[in-house]
Amino acid sequence: MPKKIDILGVTVDSITMKEAVNQIERYMDERKGVLIATANAEMIMCATHDHELKDILNGAALVVPDGAGTVWAARHLGHEMPERVAGFDLAQQLMKKAPAHHRRVFFFGSAPGVAEKAKAKAEKLYPGIEIVGTRNGYFSEADEPQIVEEIRTAKPDLLLCALGVPKQEKWLKKHLVELEVPVSIGVGGTFDVMAGVMKRAPRWMQKAKLEWLFRGMMQPKRAGRLMALPKFVFKVHACKHDHNH
Repeated sequence: MPKKIDILGVTVDSITMKEAVNQIERYMDERKGVLIATANAEMIMCATHDHELKDILNGAALVVPDGAGTVWAARHLGHEMPERVAGFDLAQQLMKKAPAHHRRVFFFGSAPGVAEKAKAKAEKLYPGIEIVGTRNGYFSEADEPQIVEEIRTAKPDLLLCALGVPKQEKWLKKHLVELEVPVSIGVGGTFDVMAGVMKRAPRWMQKAKLEWLFRGMMQPKRAGRLMALPKFVFKVHACKHDHNH
């Protein structure tokens, strides 16, 4: 099992993309019923004051280091962290492998129409993929039993849930047992990017680890959330400082 590293109270797996994919394949084979989270700096910062989220993350089967900030923090705290395992890329890898293993996938979340567009894109990219259902992320609490029933009836092996952090993690945790899905992953903006609703940062920006900045420029309403990264850096640095004294 991968080594778990404590970053501001959230345990993140020190894992490569390949290892993460293999581990998730194993969970699907074992039909475990597990929750997987993709932890970027923003999610970890959120968990420092949202204790429900922190408990969910620390109880998750796998928490992958999504984002340069998480990888930097682990290394800054003196741990081995091989690479970033972005949620978007992880979802693509799993979908790419799905047809060969006859894995059934369900898309839940995003604005009306987006999951359908993402499904069409996935069917083009990954011939033979079985996307056994889509449901948008606009619902009230009264709709939840019906959504759970819809997902259960579709019998997916993999549930990709895009409701944003921390809503997706809390929703999955709340319904994990009754959903009876082997693997559920909170995937944030994955469907939006697949559907072409939201652009992904250009390759050079991803390489320069500036994806967070690009997202802030594309969506000015996220500008406040961008401050999470400098605050995160500061907090990790302070935490390291405390340990050394």
